[in-house]
Amino acid sequence: MSRTVIHGGLVITASDEIHADVLVEGGRIAALAAPGTDATAGWSAERRIDATGKYVIPGGVDAHTHMEMPFGGTYAADTFETGTRAAAWGGTTTIVDFAIQSMGRSLREGLDAWFEKADGRCAVDYGFHMILSDVNESSLKEMDRLVAEGITSFKLFMAYPGVFYSDDGQILRAMQRASGNGGLIMMHAENGIAIDVLVEQALAEGRTDPRYHGDVRKVALEAEATHRAVQLARVAGAPLYVVHVSADEAVAEIAAARHKGLPVFGETCPQYLFLSTDNLAEPDFEGAKYVCSTPLRPREHQEALWRGLRNNELQVVSTDHCPFCFSGQKEMGRGDFSKIPNGMPGVEHRMDLLHQAVVEGHISRRRWIEIACAAPARMFGLYPRKGTIAPGTDADIVVYDPEAEQVLSAETHHMNVDYSAYEGKRITGRVETVLSRGVPVIEDGAYMGHAGHGAYVPRGLSQNL
Repeated sequence: MSRTVIHGGLVITASDEIHADVLVEGGRIAALAAPGTDATAGWSAERRIDATGKYVIPGGVDAHTHMEMPFGGTYAADTFETGTRAAAWGGTTTIVDFAIQSMGRSLREGLDAWFEKADGRCAVDYGFHMILSDVNESSLKEMDRLVAEGITSFKLFMAYPGVFYSDDGQILRAMQRASGNGGLIMMHAENGIAIDVLVEQALAEGRTDPRYHGDVRKVALEAEATHRAVQLARVAGAPLYVVHVSADEAVAEIAAARHKGLPVFGETCPQYLFLSTDNLAEPDFEGAKYVCSTPLRPREHQEALWRGLRNNELQVVSTDHCPFCFSGQKEMGRGDFSKIPNGMPGVEHRMDLLHQAVVEGHISRRRWIEIACAAPARMFGLYPRKGTIAPGTDADIVVYDPEAEQVLSAETHHMNVDYSAYEGKRITGRVETVLSRGVPVIEDGAYMGHAGHGAYVPRGLSQNL
């Protein structure tokens, strides 16, 4: 059984910062001990990693990705192979992707299709949520079976009529089912019916540029849908997790629910924390690179999101990684913003951008690890196997250099997309070495992994409930 010792580093988890050496044995963490003590003196190992001056942190858990997702007549540009490799480069060692039920088809058929895409191709570990596109008596019964198999979260959409949209009655029924089987309902909270009216009106008036994508998807319509989702969950007696929260009024709705003691949780994404409608308004159709839903907001919304992350009104930062190349994909929407595929790349940069937030004083080091590793693992039934560094947990470990500087660029990133949403952004901090279940995937800035190392991880019920 192979053994690795990581020595000299500062181990940071959501709860502690301690100078400790870490012993890895057989893919798990066997022990932590203060350096230079009798305990560590007896540690023999085939591999020793010097982490002096570095952070030793848990591998990131990105609980919201869309590899190979079909959307608007095309597919997300990252496969499970390229996307999980990029995740590893960025210090993320577990993703939870979304399997999709097609209209008129079973949940099982959708899930099997996603297993076929992912099996034997992932560089890091992976799990699945299930998107419910067709809520009916049959799919409601299937939810129970999926929960028993480790697919314990289900996403519904208040947006995209004719594609993913569920009405309030369908949402209520799914929430009631989750209330009984312990599953967690994830909600894309935007009033899609009203948004479609505004899209139609904007195009009729000749407002076709990418910036109008953000203009028609009003803050009020995200807030209204968030409020409605909370009340439906309240009626159903079910927990609720609101994905990609982008605006101050939506944060306020989640905060109000939590102040009443309701099991309501919120996620935001780096694009809402670091980008804005200024990007959507970039000339020469460049704004199309930043089209995603919920949309980017005016910069003044960022402080509400940071505040929500600091005070636990928002619990998780995921990426909603759903990349489409500018050339040939985003360009499908020239002359009609509603035809621009909705989605942005980000799985490689989440850990680094959140470390930059530490450098800039938005969050503490432990909060960084909480929102990027521990909280998503707890929220989706992976903790403590994932999301922390402790004896018995999977040895998903990142040696992180907090002083290294880098410039984010499409020239150097590893995502399968032809642009960077953060082109030219200079940040401090960089992944140096990544272990996935004790196996080096990134070592001293070189990729050592391979497709098929990543294993499917069945999930338990949310540990936040």
